[in-house]
Amino acid sequence: MAKGKSIRRRDFLQLSSAAVLAGLAGQAAADEKQTGLSAVEEAAKRVGQLPRRKLGYSGREVSILIGAGDLPPLVAEAGILCGMNYWHKANRWMDGGAPESIRKNRDAHCCQVCVDRVGGDHYQGRLDEEEHIAYVQEAVKKTGLGYFDDMQLHYGYHNVEEVQQNKSFVRAFERLKKQGLVKHLCLSQHSYEGSPRVKNGQSATEILRSVIEDGLYEHAQIIYSFGADPQVDRFLQFSRQKNFGVIAMKTARGIGRMIQDQSFMEKLPAGVSPHNALVRWLTTGTDLDAVVIRVKNLEEFVDTFSGADKEVRTQDQRAIDIMTVEAGRSACRLCGKCQSRCPQHIPITDILRFERYALDDHDWHKASELYAELTTQADSCIDCRSCMQSCPLSLRIPEKLAKAHILLS
Repeated sequence: MAKGKSIRRRDFLQLSSAAVLAGLAGQAAADEKQTGLSAVEEAAKRVGQLPRRKLGYSGREVSILIGAGDLPPLVAEAGILCGMNYWHKANRWMDGGAPESIRKNRDAHCCQVCVDRVGGDHYQGRLDEEEHIAYVQEAVKKTGLGYFDDMQLHYGYHNVEEVQQNKSFVRAFERLKKQGLVKHLCLSQHSYEGSPRVKNGQSATEILRSVIEDGLYEHAQIIYSFGADPQVDRFLQFSRQKNFGVIAMKTARGIGRMIQDQSFMEKLPAGVSPHNALVRWLTTGTDLDAVVIRVKNLEEFVDTFSGADKEVRTQDQRAIDIMTVEAGRSACRLCGKCQSRCPQHIPITDILRFERYALDDHDWHKASELYAELTTQADSCIDCRSCMQSCPLSLRIPEKLAKAHILLS
């Protein structure tokens, strides 16, 4: 490992604690004793350098797996050693400032500020030029980054009409760019198709096609994982033709619950882990430019990130096929096609997204808190099964809603 990338022992100890170190993978601890490397350096050594790809028409090269402002500090440091250079939700560092290793080498990193609607949630809130400007200015100051490379509209637009007629977010970006506080414009786009909480909501791909034709945004994040989704695949081909960058988010569909099921894990080919197989497929078998995927500790970091840009072997494809069948029975794709069918106007996609947070990310607090905010919850379901008629996976949605209500309440 290059001398310049080594973390000093004193710095490492400041980042960690005895409790965190005690929880690191046993193999990493054993290797640290044998080689004298810190657990962070050892994890980075096992993953190796992350390849980079051009993101959008600016031609910036970003790591194929990107970081996030809510990554555990040790994982973030290991990612930096592996060449991770794009940071989603860097505004999460507002509380304590951005990591020193990023601030010291600021121009080597692309840091994104993620901006929400104002005066509500992403359904009812508004795009507000002045409020967006004030938020980004505050985020620049509190993170200590000096500027943000990317300004991202969180959750995106509700429909094509809003893309074309509401330029508040774009105007805020243009003013902030003149101030030297942002450089590039991007968004993360959810689907609002059939949403009972949004008037004339449309699918993510419909909205993003309009965004691309508008020519103002450089790249977008979109929900994408294993399992055939022709509509999204066609969009990815279109975005590549237009030189528009695409980053996949919410990629581990159902994997968190799969790895907790020993009987399921025994079905997988020997020596294959779900996360590693997933990353191999995402980074070599799709038209994506980059991927964001959550990991909770150094052990998961090594298992997951070591698959970046690696060939999908026969056993990996077999694992993906098995995982796809399992997810098709249990994990919503979040396409939103079922929602317009519900006579009770239940926000089905939201509820099953919160279920993912609980069962796959093990973030029970976030999931239950978001569920409690819903004015119409899953127990409003009358089991009419109208929603199932338009589900591409034929999920038994009423049953899932009943279980989700118990889980999230």
